[in-house]
Amino acid sequence: MGTSSLSQLKQHTTVVADTGDFATMRIFQPQDATTNPSLILKAVQKPEYRPLLDKAVADNKGKSVSEVIDALLVSFGTEILKIVPGRVSTEVDARLSFDTARTISKAETLIALYQKAGVPRERVLIKIATTWEGVKAAEQLERTGVRCNLTLLFSFAQAVACAEAGVQLISPFVGRIYDWYKKNTGKDYTGADDPGVQSVQKIYDYYKAFGYKTEVMGASFRNTGQILALAGCDLLTISPNLLESLSNSTEPVARVLSAENPAARNAEKISLDEKSFRWLHNSDAMAVEKTAEGIRAFAADGDKLVSLVTSAME
Repeated sequence: MGTSSLSQLKQHTTVVADTGDFATMRIFQPQDATTNPSLILKAVQKPEYRPLLDKAVADNKGKSVSEVIDALLVSFGTEILKIVPGRVSTEVDARLSFDTARTISKAETLIALYQKAGVPRERVLIKIATTWEGVKAAEQLERTGVRCNLTLLFSFAQAVACAEAGVQLISPFVGRIYDWYKKNTGKDYTGADDPGVQSVQKIYDYYKAFGYKTEVMGASFRNTGQILALAGCDLLTISPNLLESLSNSTEPVARVLSAENPAARNAEKISLDEKSFRWLHNSDAMAVEKTAEGIRAFAADGDKLVSLVTSAME
C-alpha cells in the first residue's frame, strides 16, 4: 500500500486537528490543535471528559461560572498540549466579539491561566472573531506577546486587516463559504472552482506577495477535495472524519500553493482604516451573513456550556 494522502499532505502543509477529542489527536498526530465553543461543548458531554469539568468546578469553588469555564477551556488546552507538539487555539467568548477591551482582558486571563499551568504563551493561540473590534484587540495583544488566531474569517477585507494588524494566524472558513455559494446558486463546486478554496488561494497569494508574516490556516472543510486543492497552505485544520478519510486514501497529493507562486505579484496592496474595512467587508454579502451567523452559533453554544457548568456547580 502506498503512502497515505495524510502523510503526503504533511510534507507540504502543517496539519492541525479541528477537535476537542484527545483520542483523535493521538491517532492522527497533528502538529497543532484548534478548539472552539462548539467542539468543547461536544467533548465535555462525553463521559471520558467529565473529570475535567468536575476538576474545574472543584478547583474554583466560590468563583463565578465564567471563571470555571475559563479554567475548563485551559484544562482542555493543557491536556491537548501533552499530545500535540505545537500549539493549541482557545477561543474567547463570542459574545465579546464587538468589545475590544473585554476581548483583551479575557485573552490575558486565559494566557495567565495557561502560564500558571506551566504552558508557555507561545504554545497558545487566542481565537478571536474577525470583527473590526476583534482585529484591534489582536493588534494590541500581539504587541504584548499574546499570539492570536483570527477566526470566522470570510472576506478579503478581514484578511487584509489581520495582516496589517500583525496577527499571528488567520482561519479562513472554506466550507462555510462553499455552503453559502451552493445554497445561493444551487450549484455544486469542486476543487479549484470552489469559492471557499479560491478565497484562501487569494489571501495566501496576497500575503506572500507582500511579505506578510501572518500564517494562513484553511479551516471548516466539507470534503477532502477542498483540502487537497489547498495543499501547500501554511496550515490546514481538519476535522476527525476528514483526517480519517485522508489517512485511508493513497491518492497522490501535489503541492498547489507555494510562497514562490507569482499569482498575486501584480496585485494592488490595500490599506484599511475602520471605515474602508467596514465598507469592503459589507460589500461581500456572503461574508457579512457568515460572520454574523458564526458569532451567533458560537454564542449559543457558549450559553449551553454556561448551563452545563452551572448545573455541575450546584
